[in-house]
Amino acid sequence: MMQSEKARIFASLHRPGTPLILFNAWDPGSARAVADAGAKAVATGSWSVAAAFGFEDGEKLPLDLAIDNLKRITAAVALPVTIDLEGGYGLAPAEVGATAAKAIGGGAVGCNLEDQIVGGEGLHNIDDQCERLQAIRAAADAAGIPFFVNARTDLFLQAGPGEHGALVGSAVDRACAYAEAGASGMFVPGLADEGLIATICSKSPLPVNVMASSATPPARRLAQLGVARISHGPGPYRIAMRALAEAARAAQDGA
Repeated sequence: MMQSEKARIFASLHRPGTPLILFNAWDPGSARAVADAGAKAVATGSWSVAAAFGFEDGEKLPLDLAIDNLKRITAAVALPVTIDLEGGYGLAPAEVGATAAKAIGGGAVGCNLEDQIVGGEGLHNIDDQCERLQAIRAAADAAGIPFFVNARTDLFLQAGPGEHGALVGSAVDRACAYAEAGASGMFVPGLADEGLIATICSKSPLPVNVMASSATPPARRLAQLGVARISHGPGPYRIAMRALAEAARAAQDGA
């Protein structure tokens, strides 16, 4: 299947009330396992990929290594693959656009772009982040790929749950601006309150992505709230590493 067709299929899977479930992978082997389990698409998570290669998160993983890993994943599975590009490996829109072009060249049909300043403090202001999103859209248009740009806001990750209610308005403002800049989806990791999730789903012009955690409602309830995409972030990697560590300990104990 052509990359452009995979991209169209991937976009069509974002349906409020019937969310796309992304159990994040980190390498070709984990991607195959997720695909074999019946997934409709594969997503990488930056934390997991970095950890698998011995790096910390926050763009410490070299971009070339991230893209090589992406190419191996897209070669290993027939499903659409979206990549977590963190902050785009650059501050300037031109740098972000170049990063997106590499991801598209590696076979990705979408990406995450966060609005926190990687290696700095706080978030990019809305105008600057919109220019960065526009650069990704321009790179995708140049490649002829209907690339799914999942615009992540870090508002809720950078604040405690008690402050989240006061941040919903800002999140909706960002969703509206990001939509005009060419984003395809709105990612709100860290948000777990049912009422606040429902409010954002009702007011966002973009399909909303929630990251599953022990604090979030189950998938069925998130679907009822209007969520269009549920990702699992570093959770799958942590599950796999715990199982591996337990098996290794059992092997040592039985020696």
